[in-house]
Amino acid sequence: MAAKKSAKKGAAKKGGAKKSSAKKGAAKKGGAKKAAKSGAKKSAKKAAKRTPNAAFMKAMTPSAQLSAVVGSAPLPRTEVTKKLWGYIKKKNLQDAKNRRQINADENLKPIFGGKSSVSMFEMTKLVNKHLK
Repeated sequence: MAAKKSAKKGAAKKGGAKKSSAKKGAAKKGGAKKAAKSGAKKSAKKAAKRTPNAAFMKAMTPSAQLSAVVGSAPLPRTEVTKKLWGYIKKKNLQDAKNRRQINADENLKPIFGGKSSVSMFEMTKLVNKHLK
């Protein structure tokens, strides 16, 4: 008789455990829905149009060496970078194997400090020295 009682208790424990895990799963699902809703609200706020940084939009005068590539008119830093990349693409100055490297021609060598090849990240640093 004692064996039957312990069997019933074990079954009751197993059934109880299943119910509690089902409740926890339902609670987790509800939390996920709330998180998804709050995430949607945050992304809607970020979707608003961004205003450009005034420092990037300020017209800067290129040096004599840089004006040979981008022109002598004062330009914002963003436009200088666009024109420089246009020049690089037109003259096919990107390295064939390592596309991050820019090979300098006779107009770019003085801008790059006499180097024959610079990385695209180093290029922006070197170009900024030629803007006033």
